[in-house]
Amino acid sequence: MKVFLNSIGCRLNQSEIETMARQLLAAGHEIVTEATEADKVIINTCAVTAEAARDARSQTRRIHRNNPNAEIVLTGCYATIAPDELAQVQGAGRVVVNQQKAQLVQMLDPKARIELPVFDQEPVLREFLAGSLGANTRAFIKVQDGCDNKCTFCVTTVARGAGQSRHLGDVVAEIQALATAGYQEAVLTGVHLGSYGHDFGNQTGLRDLVQAILQHTDIPRLRLSSLEPWDLAPHFFTLWDNPRLLPHLHMPLQSGSDKILKRMARRTSQANFRELTETARSQIPDLNLSTDIIVGFPGETEADFAESLAFVEEINFSRLHVFGYSPRPETAASQFPNQINGKVKKERTRRMIELGHRLSLDFHQRFVGQTLSVLWESTVGADNGGLRWVGYTDNYIRVQANGPADLFNRITPTKIVEATPDSVAGLLREAVSVPRQASI
Repeated sequence: MKVFLNSIGCRLNQSEIETMARQLLAAGHEIVTEATEADKVIINTCAVTAEAARDARSQTRRIHRNNPNAEIVLTGCYATIAPDELAQVQGAGRVVVNQQKAQLVQMLDPKARIELPVFDQEPVLREFLAGSLGANTRAFIKVQDGCDNKCTFCVTTVARGAGQSRHLGDVVAEIQALATAGYQEAVLTGVHLGSYGHDFGNQTGLRDLVQAILQHTDIPRLRLSSLEPWDLAPHFFTLWDNPRLLPHLHMPLQSGSDKILKRMARRTSQANFRELTETARSQIPDLNLSTDIIVGFPGETEADFAESLAFVEEINFSRLHVFGYSPRPETAASQFPNQINGKVKKERTRRMIELGHRLSLDFHQRFVGQTLSVLWESTVGADNGGLRWVGYTDNYIRVQANGPADLFNRITPTKIVEATPDSVAGLLREAVSVPRQASI
């Protein structure tokens, strides 16, 4: 069976797709990179915005037009909150809700083994890393699912349910198997990563997990994905004393207005967020601090937006992910009064994005002339007779540079020579692996 896999939305969705790919490979199936070649298509959908839901529908229709014989299986958050709606889309086949997602591969192949013993994983992981779908050298590891918070704008709690953590030993074993197979970096993902272990009664669960991974695995680089700005244990940021834990944090603020934060039911404030970021920066040199911002939330006045804009600039984020507020089904905010006009949201979104570009450029320019360690993961064509490679520094700056054909999945020292808001250009020093502390 030939299977095409696609993920829309968050890193957690990407992690789930990678797990499905490994399960399918272990069962003897083929992962293809073109939907037109597939017998089955699996799309892991997202519902966080109306745009993400539209993307799922349009992809389904397009794939069906190009390959009408393939069964298109739709899963994920959009498939969970609106299964009947999604089932009506032209080309939609099976709709599998999140609660059944773990059994999806077995639905397609009843003989497939869903849980591979650790000693059986390495050959599959090596095949996945070497294949086209595995061209992303960063492995996304789902350590937690669901969320117990009730942010008024968020449909994820509806789609994912209450928080549930994986056992620490299982996570450590998976990451060591990835390291043995040749992966250079693991990224811990979850809906509410900071709550890892809380359902086990462990309020310092994430700290304990990170320490265990650093102590009991050989993975060269460990990164945390989106981390809510609360539920962090005392002295959490001292974990970054270990250079294998990479200096990048994505902490969603959502608004820089205290009034709007309260309406969103976010468990933070300007004062708390400011204190948290000051602590993080004091412990983590060269920290890349990115965030999510929602503009045009119900009741957001021009003064509220101006306050949010000013606070974002004060915190001096390295990168912004900006979203115009999108009412989502079964969320409290969708019923709030004073919904913001679409034209106003569009204009505020533009202004926030412009600020984000300026902040990103300022951050990238700090590193021009420095030599940083870059993990190379893909090419974007040829340039001046060589391959144009794309990779990421340990603090998650996107780098482009010319290099040899064998650069994939290697870490090299690279001199940063030019900066833009989206990425930097670099010159390879040498094609050998180096730790961060060797950077000059």
